[in-house]
Amino acid sequence: MFGKKKKEEEEEKPKIQDEELLGYLGIQGARIPEGYVQIESYPLKPPFAYAWIFQEETEGSFFYVVDELAMTIEEREAYKRLKNILEYELKAPRADETLADSFKRQLPSIMDEHAKALAEIDQIGLKKILYYIERDLVGYGKIDPLICDHYIEDISCLGVNKPVYLWHRKYESMRTNIIFSSEEELDDFVARLVHREGKHVSIAHPIVDITLPGKHRLAVAYGKETTPAGTSFTIRKFREDPITIVDLIMNETINETIGAYLWLLMENKMSMMIVGATGAGKTTALNAIACLARPDFKIISVEEVAEINLPQENWVSTIARPGFGGESEGEVSLYDLIKSAVRHRPTLILVGEVRGEEAYVLFQALATGHGGLCTLHAEDVEAAITRLTQPPMNIPRGIIPLMNCVIVVKQVKMPTFVSLNRKMSSSRRFIRISEIDSTCAINDVFTWNPSTDTFQQNLEKSYLLNKIAKNLEIPFSVVAQELERRKKILLMLVEKGLRDFRSVHKALNSSVNTLDLDKTVG
Repeated sequence: MFGKKKKEEEEEKPKIQDEELLGYLGIQGARIPEGYVQIESYPLKPPFAYAWIFQEETEGSFFYVVDELAMTIEEREAYKRLKNILEYELKAPRADETLADSFKRQLPSIMDEHAKALAEIDQIGLKKILYYIERDLVGYGKIDPLICDHYIEDISCLGVNKPVYLWHRKYESMRTNIIFSSEEELDDFVARLVHREGKHVSIAHPIVDITLPGKHRLAVAYGKETTPAGTSFTIRKFREDPITIVDLIMNETINETIGAYLWLLMENKMSMMIVGATGAGKTTALNAIACLARPDFKIISVEEVAEINLPQENWVSTIARPGFGGESEGEVSLYDLIKSAVRHRPTLILVGEVRGEEAYVLFQALATGHGGLCTLHAEDVEAAITRLTQPPMNIPRGIIPLMNCVIVVKQVKMPTFVSLNRKMSSSRRFIRISEIDSTCAINDVFTWNPSTDTFQQNLEKSYLLNKIAKNLEIPFSVVAQELERRKKILLMLVEKGLRDFRSVHKALNSSVNTLDLDKTVG
């Protein structure tokens, strides 16, 4: 399980010399530093692209190498000819097409019309050329293989002649062999990504935050106006298969008791706020917890950039919109979206992140009986309350208890053994789950013990579980029994390895419908 890797004896991997390595990978112009050993390799876009991961022997740092099948001189010339033809001949996608689908539809006929451009290329060479053509015209160019790697969470470029960095789920932060070697190359690459989505980036408007195909999130600082080192960008990759509550248990981010507790809260429309630092996993946690909602709940999500992905049919996703031409005219803010969401009578309102006046509207919605689930940048529960009660949110302290539960998520360091040496590996944990009672007092129901990597609980004095019992007019002991039943269901899902979000959602709601809380009492 994640965070507690099995202790297995590994054979020492032989060191690969620079020349031998470069010849094996087929990489031209790259240089693998001396003192590195091979750790792992796996396909990205076989047979054209593979990932190689190396570790520095003394410091333990990692190096990610993208190995792409190289073209010959003749193939590169044919590639240039075909690319020029396609850039001239390709037409805009139809209304019902993606860019990739449109490319695949038009490519065969264009190639037939210009067969002479590829006359001297054999079938193997043609396949290589088409790989690079698709990569550069409809994909993400030289970082396209990184987009295909499901282990990668973030991709960052900090400027010209600097290696692209990434965050890997197994090896964390590491540099790659990908480099943008000129300002023109980097600026053109970023402008192409932004313009493809119908947005604008320039020296006059250098800051851009948009959603790419596949719902990946792109943040850009363009030119040298805001970043003296030149254009930089970060792509936060979107998971097509989102993390579920079962994943959180399997990864030891929570235990089954916490999972059952959160499940009960969601069933009873208790509001929750997830707080933590950047990259702590707040949105991931929000998505996993939201999947615990009943299928008959009407859910409206409010975000600046689309990151939430739910299996519920009765779910409406709303996205904020900036003003036209960088002005306020035509702007649709989070504040506007939450005000609009309340009029649609949702059971549950999800807010990707609260940071301004929209927080006040959210709390007003909670006061009228809507459930709420949101994230907030804060170090702990106390800091979250301080942020909420101060400008620009200005939530009166008297209505803070409308946010029933606050979950603190954090990346914590766990000792583990990776290849050559012992290192500290990052894991995500719900380090604190606190209830806020009617007097605004904070009651910790779960806390994480770093020395033992275990969760300590105090459910006997849970304000919210007692509130659920009171609302349903049942003894607390019945609620406790239901909690135990749900723990067993979650453990069963973990044992079966049933973790994809649609299957988990269906299984959890089937189990509730067959033995609901009020039916248990009856």
